[in-house]
Amino acid sequence: MVAFSMPSPGDPVPSAMSAEESFLELLAETLDSLDRAPRAQFLQRFFKTLAQLDLTDTASLEYWEHILRRRRELAETLEKPVSLRTAIVEVLASSSHLRVPVLMEYEQLKKLQINAATDPLTGLYNRRLFEDHFERELNRALRYNQHLSLVMLDLHQFKEVNDRYGHPRGDLLLRTVAATLRKSLRTSDYAFRIGGDEFALLLVQSDKDQAAILAHRVRANFAAATESLQMSTAVNLDYGLAVYPEDGDQKEVLLRIADERLYEMKHSQREAAAPAQAPASRRPATPAAAVFGPTMPVLKTPTGAGPLPGSTAPENRKWERVQLAGTRAYAQLTDRSQTARVIDLGYGGVALEFKSMEELGATFEAVLHVPILPPVRVNLKPLYQVRTPSGQKRVGCAFVS
Repeated sequence: MVAFSMPSPGDPVPSAMSAEESFLELLAETLDSLDRAPRAQFLQRFFKTLAQLDLTDTASLEYWEHILRRRRELAETLEKPVSLRTAIVEVLASSSHLRVPVLMEYEQLKKLQINAATDPLTGLYNRRLFEDHFERELNRALRYNQHLSLVMLDLHQFKEVNDRYGHPRGDLLLRTVAATLRKSLRTSDYAFRIGGDEFALLLVQSDKDQAAILAHRVRANFAAATESLQMSTAVNLDYGLAVYPEDGDQKEVLLRIADERLYEMKHSQREAAAPAQAPASRRPATPAAAVFGPTMPVLKTPTGAGPLPGSTAPENRKWERVQLAGTRAYAQLTDRSQTARVIDLGYGGVALEFKSMEELGATFEAVLHVPILPPVRVNLKPLYQVRTPSGQKRVGCAFVS
C-alpha cells in the first residue's frame, strides 16, 4: 500500500522528491497540456481511485483547480516550495473526504503512472516522455560515443482520410501506426506519439543506414496493414531522420534536421503523385519489396554504363538507394557456396560486389543478410556487370517474382 501522511506546516520539504511526489508532479504537467475534456475525464477517474470520490467531470476540474490554488497559498505562507502531495492531502482533509491515511493501492498508482506517460488512443509513450527519453539517450550516446538515430513520421494525407471517412477511420489508422511500430522495432528502441498524426522513434545504437532500412520497413509494414481498409485515398507514412553524431550533437538540431527531411519527402511525394497512378499500397510487390518497402527506387545502371536493353527504369529516381557499403550486409547464393557484399539496396533491386567474374546465369537465388532485418530469400536477375577499380565485379540485379 502507498501511504500519504499529513505533513505539518513546519516540516522541511525534502530536497529529493519521492517516487510518489515525482509522479504527481509529472501528472500535473501532463494534465496542463491536455484539452479540457480529456483532462476532466482523467481527473474524475483520478479522484475516484485516490479517495473514492464520485465527482462529475466539471466538479473534478474545480477540485483540481482548488488543489493547485491551495498549493500556491501554502507556498506563499511558508515562503518555500510545497509538494503537490501536501496540497492534495490538505484539501481532502479540510473537505472531510480524507478519512484514512491510505489514498491508493500500489497497482492503482502504477496504472495512473502509465496513464500519465502514455497516449490514450495508441498506447505509445506521449510527447512528455519523448522529451525526457531523447535527452537521456542523447546524453548516453555522447558519453559512450555511440550512434543515436531520430526518426520523425507522420501520416500522408491523414486530413483527407478524416474528411472523407470520418474520425473513427482516422483513429483506426493511428492505432494501426502504433501496432506497426511495435511489430517493427527492436526491444531497445522507443516509439512515441508526439502530436495528432505525428510520431517519433529513438533508435539506440543505430547509424544512418540502419535507421533508413528500419524506416523503410516500417513504411512497408504499414502499407501492408492498411491494404484491407480499401480506401481510395493513398495513405502512408512519411518520415525524416537525423543521426548523432553525423547531423549534430544537440537535441534541437537533430529535431530540426529530421523535421526538414520529413517535409522534403512529403513535398517530393506531392510532386510525384499522378491521378492515373495506383497508390503504392495497391501495387503488387515482390517478396523482397514487402520487406524492404514499397517506396524504394528501381535500380539503375551506373553513370556512364549506358541504358540496358529493354530496361524500363526511370531516368530520375524518386528516392535515394540505401547505401550499405561498409556494413556487414551480404548475399549468400543458394545454389553455390559463394557470397557477395551488398553495396546498396532499392525498391527494385540490389547491387552486389563479387570477388570474381563468374557467370551468374539469367537469374539466380540468394539470401540477403542486412542489418536489423531478418534474412530474406530473393530471386535476382542481373542487369549489368562492371569491373571495379579494385578488380572486383559489381552486379546490378532486379528483384523478380
